[in-house]
Order: sequence, then structure tokens, then C-alpha cells
Amino acid sequence: MKLDELKPAPGSKTTGRRIGRGVGSGLGKTAGKGHKGQNARSGGGVRPGFEGGQMPLFRRLPKRGFKNINSKEYTEVTLEMLEQLENGTEVTAESLKELGVIKKVRDGIVVLGNGELTKKLTVKASRITKTAEARIVAAGGKVEVI
Repeated sequence: MKLDELKPAPGSKTTGRRIGRGVGSGLGKTAGKGHKGQNARSGGGVRPGFEGGQMPLFRRLPKRGFKNINSKEYTEVTLEMLEQLENGTEVTAESLKELGVIKKVRDGIVVLGNGELTKKLTVKASRITKTAEARIVAAGGKVEVI
């Protein structure tokens, strides 16, 4: 099979119906919308979640939980990730993003103590776990909370 021989599966591509084009088309006059009523009008219909005046499901169900608007969302970085960096590197959220170690910075980075570290690094992070700090210092690096 070649690229120029590729064809869609039979029956997967159908031509669109031209509705409202006369009685002979089979979908003329009211164009499949029936006679009058809210759904027959242009722009007609009800909003999502509307149940005809009955109390909607999202209002019938009990509300649970709480979303703190002041909470911070940190990007997690493990020592395994830092192990791939060069010896003596200064590690910041921006430098990790440039190197492609993390995709998003969010509200800062938190360094977790998963894995081993043999490189001597200067780590500047928003948060650092105690095990991560101990392992970085043991490898001869420095830790700075910003």
C-alpha cells in the first residue's frame, strides 16, 4: 500500500444533507424541525443543563469540598531529574524549563528527595523536602529557598 492509494473506510465519509431545500428533497419545508415551538425557531433550544423547569441535577446534588483560591501549585522536580544536569549547575525554575526538564513553572518548583544525587548543584526552589536538602548538601551542593 502506498500513500496515494489510501482511501477512507467505506461508509465513513457521507455528504452533508441540504435541509430546507423544497419538499422533493425529503427534508424541505420545516427542515426536520417539526411545526413551531422553541426548537423550530432560529437560535431556539434550551441552555445546557436545563430540564424543563424541573430542579436541575447539578442543583439537586449536595455540594462537597472547598477550593482554596490562594493555594499554590508547584511543579514537582525529583533528584533523579536533577542527576542529568551538568556538575556545578545553578538550578532554578526558569533554567529547568529552558533545559526541557519541566514543561510548566506554575507557582514555582518543589524539590522531592526521590532518587540519588552525585552532582554538585546549587538549587534555588520555592520548596524543598528535608530528604532532598540532605542529599543535595551531602553531594556537596547548596540549597536556597526563594
